[in-house]
Amino acid sequence: MNKAELVEAVAAQADLSKTDAGDAVEAVFDTITKALSKGDNVALVGFGTFTVKRRAARTGRNPRTGEPLQIPATNAPGFKAGKGLKDAVN
Repeated sequence: MNKAELVEAVAAQADLSKTDAGDAVEAVFDTITKALSKGDNVALVGFGTFTVKRRAARTGRNPRTGEPLQIPATNAPGFKAGKGLKDAVN
């Protein structure tokens, strides 16, 4: 399912226009993104938790030349599925 299909499904389920559903989906994505960029976690009970994971700096290798290079530390978004989502999938 892509974003357009998600908007259509939300519009049908909530009896909204596609424009309103698209705005709602965008608002949810933007809110989650802003919270994660501040370092906060977003916990949706029964669905899952969005977190920010820290990746440490490490030494890698250039695949073309084989020479070592430093890969800087970064932050990466993470998601852990909640019990309700896990049960629905299984």
